[in-house]
Amino acid sequence: MMEKAYQKVIIKECQEPLLPIPLDIFTVATPPPYEAKGADYQGKSPYYLREGVIEALIKAQEKLQQLQVGWRFYIFDAYRPISVQQFMVDYTFQWECEKRGLNPAHLTAVEKDGLLQEVYKIWAIPSHNPDTPPPHSTGGAIDLTLMDENGNIIDMGGDIDEMSARAEPNYYLQFTEDISSQKYQQRRDLLLTAMTYGGFKRHLGEWWHFCLGDQMWAWLSNSDHPYNQYYAIYGAI
Repeated sequence: MMEKAYQKVIIKECQEPLLPIPLDIFTVATPPPYEAKGADYQGKSPYYLREGVIEALIKAQEKLQQLQVGWRFYIFDAYRPISVQQFMVDYTFQWECEKRGLNPAHLTAVEKDGLLQEVYKIWAIPSHNPDTPPPHSTGGAIDLTLMDENGNIIDMGGDIDEMSARAEPNYYLQFTEDISSQKYQQRRDLLLTAMTYGGFKRHLGEWWHFCLGDQMWAWLSNSDHPYNQYYAIYGAI
């Protein structure tokens, strides 16, 4: 499988601890979405992040509440063991086969590889190589959306993990005359503004995925600031 660009970034592990997300401050999906699909976390919780990432997330939510009083983050997923990453890649591959009326056992090598490439647009490669960990397996990545002051999850114009063009963060910019599309884009921009204030970087192809301290964060930071050389401080845990 071809290496993704961000996986070339050097990791200098800082040994920062993985800590539970404070549930008195943040709202999380219950039960965890991938556990509900059958993923085995082996007794662990996905709602863990590196210590510095939690601090940054608190700062980001405080910014959100300055911009939109009473709103909070709704955390969909955070820490993900590599075994769970593999489970979700396999689950998504199977789901895509069923959607397309394909039998996985009858796919040619070329067909299987082509479908996997589609899956890997959303899901990171579940690599056990310490130099190329999946972002969520570092404790530096989080999937989240917005919740209003009444506890309602905000419609962002697309579901988390959706494999369609609507996953693109700026998908709705093309529909300049449509009021609903404008609202979706404004909400995505609001999420981005708050998370950027906390120091996070957003996945180029997923409106819901943000990272801090991992390889993707360093790669995106280097892209934005080519005269600086960022490296990752979080490897796989």
